[in-house]
Amino acid sequence: MLSWPFKLLWAVILSVLMSSVYAAPGSWSAQIPGLMVAMSDRASASQPVGPPEAANVQTGQLGRVQWQFQHPAGAQLNAWLCHPEQCVALTSMRGSTTALAGRTAAAPLHFRFALRPGQRPVRVQGLQMIVNYQ
Repeated sequence: MLSWPFKLLWAVILSVLMSSVYAAPGSWSAQIPGLMVAMSDRASASQPVGPPEAANVQTGQLGRVQWQFQHPAGAQLNAWLCHPEQCVALTSMRGSTTALAGRTAAAPLHFRFALRPGQRPVRVQGLQMIVNYQ
């Protein structure tokens, strides 16, 4: 039979191991099909993407999200990265944000785009995101 110091040590080790199973950090990435953005008064949304089943994010929370997209030179768009609970304005075609940190990592994310007034329709492509969670 183990003495109490060893039982305490074993309990601490098990606690740490179990918490790392449920709060293990990770990441997933997605490439999203391009889309045509044709209006300034109504945003166009990309296909939503969520974590792969292997990511095991049911109780996880978002951390940093990196994004990338491309559009023709000179095109002026408003862009957002969206979670079902919040959208974040994007200021460039590439970057990262922690503005969605703490939101559930199991929810799908998507991009939204709208033309600025007076712009011609634009094809947005090369949509990618890398999602870090814990």
